[in-house]
Amino acid sequence: MIAHSTHFEATGGNVALTNAILLYSAQPARASASHSGPRRNEAAFASIHAIEEDAEGRPTIAAGVPLLRAHLRQWTEALSRSAPPEMLPANVLVAHPDMLAWWIPEQVRTGFFNLSSPPAGLRALSQQTTAPVPYPAHLFIATRSHLGVYALPANERPTADTPVLHSPILNVFADGKLCWGNISMPGALTIASIPDYERAVFDSWSTHPNQGQELTVTGKGGLVRLWDDLAARRATRFPVKRLKPFYPGLRRRGAHPSRTAQPVTVERLIAASSRR
Repeated sequence: MIAHSTHFEATGGNVALTNAILLYSAQPARASASHSGPRRNEAAFASIHAIEEDAEGRPTIAAGVPLLRAHLRQWTEALSRSAPPEMLPANVLVAHPDMLAWWIPEQVRTGFFNLSSPPAGLRALSQQTTAPVPYPAHLFIATRSHLGVYALPANERPTADTPVLHSPILNVFADGKLCWGNISMPGALTIASIPDYERAVFDSWSTHPNQGQELTVTGKGGLVRLWDDLAARRATRFPVKRLKPFYPGLRRRGAHPSRTAQPVTVERLIAASSRR
């Protein structure tokens, strides 16, 4: 017999523990502790159990039955009622309990630069400085685990078919994810948290290009010298034509999409983010 114990969190708000859902997969218990779920094509099973009290009044998990879609619908509807309805601003594309997607138009903002290894010959960014610089229109996709940051080809609300470009912001990895550094990720995924996400992107110090970022722009000089030129001449428009189409595999020199690769669009990014 395997000894085990079950601990239950205290609840508030006039709710009580009534059911438990147990998830089974082919992974060993120690591999399932990350809550990552079963791997693709791996067998899985779920059961739902009532909660009973033992002789000492402690909650215990009773015998269960297979979890059905009807159970999931009932609980999904009940859980969704705990989220208050919100008015959606015009720039919000998706508002979901597990995802928030929005866009912002191009604009001149204060850029914060503190390059760890500035190349020789910079005119404006050779030392820590703040300067007004232009940013292209951007798409943001926030999930429970990360924030995706992407540039847009036009200064207009994107549609599902709008192609996506690599963001030129230095704190963004080539796969589109923001490097949080020592900045705390917002605790909520709501409309009200949008300013917190944007501050994490625009109001933090840019210290260096992340791996593969220098390959995301065309032309001479690379990404750092592009920002230096924009800051030095007080440019008001970002040269969007220098940004390459978004390609997650662009992390090493010579990497490029295959001829049969489909363009990465807003719709594809949102779909991919919902599966993570």
